Amino acid sequence: MAENRGGGSDKLVYFLIGVGIGAVTASLFAPKAGSELRSEIADATRSGVHYAHDTGRQIGERASDLTARGRKAVIDLTDRGKELINSQKAQLTAAVGAGKQGYRKAKQYDQGKVGAAVEETV
Repeated sequence: MAENRGGGSDKLVYFLIGVGIGAVTASLFAPKAGSELRSEIADATRSGVHYAHDTGRQIGERASDLTARGRKAVIDLTDRGKELINSQKAQLTAAVGAGKQGYRKAKQYDQGKVGAAVEETV
């Protein structure tokens, strides 16, 4: 089955087609004077134009709202990502520092043992 992806624009097109068909049908079968008929057609056309304008404005407002929400979400996610990276960076720096310190202590300990062993043999 086909999905309706057009949203409001499809509805607008169908509405305008309906207005056109209705105007033609009314002009063929209406027992009214020409000026009265033209007035009704003009009124129907005006209401169709107003409907199209209102629908377009609503779609524009929704698009602006969604764009603003999307930007905010991107900024929030970017900030959270930066915070996470900085946290991980700090943890890694601390781990590297602790590793260096442990290496130095182990090296000093090993040098002390080797020095003591050399003194014992002499």
